[in-house]
Amino acid sequence: MGIVNDVRDHGLAGLQHNFITAQVEDLVKWSRSRSSWPASFGLACCAIEMMATGAAHYDISRFGMEVFRASPRQADIMIVAGRVSQKMAPVLRQVYDQMMEPKWVISMGVCASSGGMFNNYAIVQGVDQVVPVDVYAPGCPPTPETLIHAIETLHQLIEDGEIVRRRQVSGAGAEVHVTEIPAAAQPVPVLLGVR
Repeated sequence: MGIVNDVRDHGLAGLQHNFITAQVEDLVKWSRSRSSWPASFGLACCAIEMMATGAAHYDISRFGMEVFRASPRQADIMIVAGRVSQKMAPVLRQVYDQMMEPKWVISMGVCASSGGMFNNYAIVQGVDQVVPVDVYAPGCPPTPETLIHAIETLHQLIEDGEIVRRRQVSGAGAEVHVTEIPAAAQPVPVLLGVR
């Protein structure tokens, strides 16, 4: 405690964030943001892009998201990828309720976010009617780069503690909208001897 009081007395704000004098709450938020496990909830074509994000080319394991969990009791981030039908909405809510606290939701794709082109009675017009959404990833389907951007945004919100405070006050998600990132331009293969 003497080190902490000495730091406060001398006004050395930078020292408050080392491993000796850090607040336990800051360490918990930091570790939560870097060790989240997603629950796979792929419903349509966006799920293919979600699977590509976990593959070797994009490798979301570098963000601490090693494994897509099949059990909601082992996951803390739900990525809803694709359109949600009225019949699937209660199942989605049940999986969300079985997840451990604190838990977060990413709405991936325009169909999950707003119903997309399916403006009819069978499709839920936005997954936020079923579960509180923290980050919206736009696109039809969103690129893996967009999903990674949404994941990084969510990680920053978790580390800041913004989502936990908002949940306690309103019960709603953060509802952050990220911008779509286009796929990286792939080089065109050159065939030798062909004109």
